[in-house]
Amino acid sequence: MSTARAPLAPRRPPVIDVRGVERVYHVTNEVEVRALAGVSLRIGRGESVAIMGSSGSGKSTLMHILGCLDTPTAGRYLLDGVDVRDIAEDDLADLRGRKIGFVFQAFNLVPRTSALLNVELPLAYAGLGRAERRRRATDALRAVGMGRRLDHPPSELSGGQQQRVAVARAIVTNPSLVLADEPTGNLDSQSTAAVLAIFEELNAEGRTVVLITHEDHVAARARRIVRLGDGLVVEDTGPVAAPA
Repeated sequence: MSTARAPLAPRRPPVIDVRGVERVYHVTNEVEVRALAGVSLRIGRGESVAIMGSSGSGKSTLMHILGCLDTPTAGRYLLDGVDVRDIAEDDLADLRGRKIGFVFQAFNLVPRTSALLNVELPLAYAGLGRAERRRRATDALRAVGMGRRLDHPPSELSGGQQQRVAVARAIVTNPSLVLADEPTGNLDSQSTAAVLAIFEELNAEGRTVVLITHEDHVAARARRIVRLGDGLVVEDTGPVAAPA
């Protein structure tokens, strides 16, 4: 007696699928800078990846493209299987707000505004009501150990605490992808360890985490390291997550 086999579930596309991406900046009519010279890279769901490279290697340009803050001069970038070239600008802004959380080296917090209100900002842009914004922002700050600093402005917080607030703001929309550009560059060693531990917790929860860094000890906390040089991937080491 034969039994019918259940159909295989379709394989989900990688979160990030970069195909031969180039980015050229025209400084003048005669001078151009080729920041990316043909990068191809796939990052699956739930991966923890560090992208490394010296100054001028193209890592920050790549991060801006992955975050849909910039567009390639040539090549394709598929986010969750969708070519970003096919997405209208208004829809792209909405997609960034829903799917991607950004953390930057300079924190980018609004001065003279409480930690709570800083974290609420993405939710306000998304149109959520005040009570829901307050609840979700409070939960996000508690998740990064800042539950007792809700009413403090950035000027009353240490660098490490400000970066925790920035991380809370990045995750308050519950994004599946977190992009962090040199997130520990302005922090001391103790604060660096604390912030990296938060990224590890986010990854353990199933989020895809991509760190841009030039520091070996930061990259070592990721499960996969991608090195850039002269606008190209020159090394890709570490385990790659199995397709979800």
